[in-house]
Order: sequence, then structure tokens, then C-alpha cells
Amino acid sequence: MRGPARPPLDLDAGVVRVVTALAELDGGKLLEDTPKSRAGRRVVSMPPEVIPDLQAHLDEFAEDGPNGRVFVGPLRRSGFRLIWNKVRADVGLPDLHFHDLRHVGNTLAASTGASLRELMARMGHASTRAALIYQHASQDRDKVIAAPLGDDAFKVARQ
Repeated sequence: MRGPARPPLDLDAGVVRVVTALAELDGGKLLEDTPKSRAGRRVVSMPPEVIPDLQAHLDEFAEDGPNGRVFVGPLRRSGFRLIWNKVRADVGLPDLHFHDLRHVGNTLAASTGASLRELMARMGHASTRAALIYQHASQDRDKVIAAPLGDDAFKVARQ
């Protein structure tokens, strides 16, 4: 086993189980509840390349024990905003919004050729409308799609 077992984070299997959500209410009170929709409760696979970094984080920063939190704090909006603003400035992306990270990740997932249903499951979306936002057309992807179409079309036309 790779360090403390935390039920939602399984580094051996390379997955995260999204079973709860932590929200900061007005006034600062924290509310832990289930995700907004049934589709929000899901198992999401992670790229194997991130597992060593997650393991290092668990070893150095996470709470000990089988139910220890992966991120300690908890992060409050006000404190996180200060850290986020510094990081954005340090990397030269002052206009980057935190949700943009989710958008990039989901757009990259869509570019792999994942079906709409697969994207919906990965993102925790109950509607196709929300998942379609991440299916941007790109010239590179269009070339990948076109290559086999040309080969097959010419074979059929020549017969």
C-alpha cells in the first residue's frame, strides 16, 4: 500500500472516488454533503504520471491515519484567494480562473476521442448540455478525424 489509506483516494488503483463535497457557506461555515447531483458521485481515473506527486503530497502534508484529509486546512476562500493570486502572478497567468483548470482538463479528455457519455461520467454531469461545453473543435483533431475517412472513402470509390 502506498501510505495512508484514504477511502476516496486510491493511488494503487489510480482513482479518486467523488463521494462528498465541501462547501463554504456565507459566514464561513463549512458544509460537507453529497455532490449536487447523483451524477456528481463518481469514480475518476487519474493519469499515472500524477501518482508519484500525490504520494509525495500524502507523505509530507496530508493528515495521518486511514481517514486523514488529503488537503489540510481546510482551505477557506479568503486564504485560498491569496495563494491563488500569487501563483497566477508567478506563472504569468494573472487572468486564469480556478475553474479554468477543470475546463482544460475536460477539454483534453474530450480531445482523446471520449464519447459524450464517457465525458459526462468523468465530469459528473447529468446533462449533455454541460458536457458539450468541453467539446471544442480543433484543427489538429480535425486532421486526425479526416485521415482515416480519406483512406476508406477512396477505397470504396475505386471498387
